[in-house]
Amino acid sequence: MPDEQPTLNDSEQAEYASDETVLDLLILGDSQRPWTTRELALEIGSQPIVEDAIANLYAAGLIHKTSDGFVFAARPVIRYHEITM
Repeated sequence: MPDEQPTLNDSEQAEYASDETVLDLLILGDSQRPWTTRELALEIGSQPIVEDAIANLYAAGLIHKTSDGFVFAARPVIRYHEITM
């Protein structure tokens, strides 16, 4: 039916949740700064989840990565968050 929303399996839901969690850490007020993968992993509790989320967010153009291992949210993402809050 056209009104039905597509459903996600558990692994897809977990992937989107981890991407959202990492992005939230990068854009929320006090934490709006460059983070290392290690800092994010310590905050979330899983290095592989953070690495996957970073790869997904970077591929989507939502974050930037520096050559020395820092990640931060792209400015349009931060502005969108400001507008919608």
